[in-house]
Amino acid sequence: MANVAKHRGALVQTAMRLFRRQGYASTGLQQIVTESGAPRGSLYHYFPAGKEALGAAAVTLAGERMHQTLVELAERHAEPRAFLRAYCETMAGWMAESDFRSGCPIATTLLETAPQSPEITAAGIRAIDRWIGVIAGVFARAGGTRAETRRRAQLVIAALEGALILARVRRSTRPILDVAALAG
Repeated sequence: MANVAKHRGALVQTAMRLFRRQGYASTGLQQIVTESGAPRGSLYHYFPAGKEALGAAAVTLAGERMHQTLVELAERHAEPRAFLRAYCETMAGWMAESDFRSGCPIATTLLETAPQSPEITAAGIRAIDRWIGVIAGVFARAGGTRAETRRRAQLVIAALEGALILARVRRSTRPILDVAALAG
């Protein structure tokens, strides 16, 4: 049973990393199998629907990891400004660490597949809604209606997504850090 989880997990983790860095369309199933170390037959065993199912699993995993990061940041930084600063600094650190090759953990995949792939689109919506929920919770502690805090949280996600693109193109963390500066 350990090999089952190991091979499936390796495939999803490898797909997540490759889709994030080089895109969904530019990543072949053979590359995922080779880099994951999983037997070729395991890909179709765990993902009989093929690349789309693997893409949805990769978006789900990446979304969950980002959600957990946001939860941890929210626990450490109750005040919205401090939270936003920590969030932006985390994203800037990841971007620099990847030598500006990685952006949002799910955006590259979603940009290439939504809305054509209902399965990947649904996984993306679930992930983003969870992120918005965490951020809205931080804003709610400072006051405001549920609708207002959700709109502000969505604006943060939108601003940061744009900043990640600018950071990657400019090879600079400045656009990401500017989001935190403008937010408060």
